[in-house]
Amino acid sequence: MKNIDWQWYNFAELPLELLYAILRLRQQVFVVEQRCAYLDCDGEDQHSLHLVGRLAGAESSEPIAYLRLLHRHHPDESLRLGRILNHSTFRGQGIGNTLLEEGLRRCSIVAPMLPIGIAAQQHLCSWYHSFGFQTVSTPYDEDGILHVEMVRPPLSAR
Repeated sequence: MKNIDWQWYNFAELPLELLYAILRLRQQVFVVEQRCAYLDCDGEDQHSLHLVGRLAGAESSEPIAYLRLLHRHHPDESLRLGRILNHSTFRGQGIGNTLLEEGLRRCSIVAPMLPIGIAAQQHLCSWYHSFGFQTVSTPYDEDGILHVEMVRPPLSAR
């Protein structure tokens, strides 16, 4: 596995060049690669923490892995992880596992008593199950891809 530098940012702390690179990567994966026309800039980024993974010691500071943690309370009173991705060039190397582990670690710091929710692409359910997530909805279509709601119980309930 590649050596990755992981860093968390509040929205206001994101340098403009990095924000641009994050949005570009999200569009590359979710809009172009997955052929989904949707509004990625949904107004949630300003209320989120952003985890960015970049190759350690690389000349380029381009992100290769990313997720966001919505830490304001939602109607279901859970934390939410979203926009979980890694660059297609780096898939199959365990980077996604580390990305999600880092996200879950931060959730345990931010609000250990709250469950963690995700809207998971259905074909990734078994991967999310391996991290303790449970499917809590029937499949639904989101932008032409089947998704399910999944929840990981709070640490206090495990």
